[in-house]
Amino acid sequence: MLLIAAAVVMPKISNAESNEKYNWSFNPAKNNEPATTEPIYEELLNKYGGFYIGDTNEKELYLTFDNGYENGYTAEVLDVLKEKNVPAAFFITGHYLKEEQDLVKRMIDEGHIVGNHSYHHPSLPDVSDERLKKELESLRELYEEVTGRDDMRYLRPPQGTFSERTLARSAELGYINVFWSFAYKDWEINNQKGWKYAYDSIMKRVHPGAILLLHSVSSDNAEALPKVIDDLEKEGYTFKSLDELAMKRSLLPITMKNIKK
Repeated sequence: MLLIAAAVVMPKISNAESNEKYNWSFNPAKNNEPATTEPIYEELLNKYGGFYIGDTNEKELYLTFDNGYENGYTAEVLDVLKEKNVPAAFFITGHYLKEEQDLVKRMIDEGHIVGNHSYHHPSLPDVSDERLKKELESLRELYEEVTGRDDMRYLRPPQGTFSERTLARSAELGYINVFWSFAYKDWEINNQKGWKYAYDSIMKRVHPGAILLLHSVSSDNAEALPKVIDDLEKEGYTFKSLDELAMKRSLLPITMKNIKK
């Protein structure tokens, strides 16, 4: 896996942004064609240096997991990723970092990205600039304290809600907002439907350039992941790191590259 040390390229931002609240959504397509999203979302992400999808002309995929709490399956997910040599990004909350420090350290040791999902998981458009900064920076500070690293540069907005203001403020703090072009209802731990349901859900909608949002609380995901990876690679897909996508978008200038774990 690639480990890349880089500095975030911060966009120029004004001080008069709208706080109109948006709920992230994407429009899935048939026949494994790339998903799309609302034009205003595209415009805002381009303006503030975020993304939700990769190069739709390349069969490249980006695995991301949201980790609000632990349900016993993240170690299994990490085992699969290690066996298959596949990179992923894990977006964690303050609760997760406090309770699962060994798992977070393992994520890092095995070459994965650990991203910011805020400390308490509030809807960022609903909080002040001061609270937004505290939510993001208190988690980053704890992450640095626990891991000794200062590379928490990606943000997955809690609850999938955002505004121009929250994109602007988080970008000022050095974050790249990462949304997604694939997700399914996988987070209900008492409504798991078996590995085949997870497998079929992913294979039906996966597409070139997809950023996949999965939840590691899902037993279905953990069980389906080995076959998902194997079969997608057989179809010609490769799994990439968010760092590689960010560099393609000129959001991360390379200072060190091709450093093997």
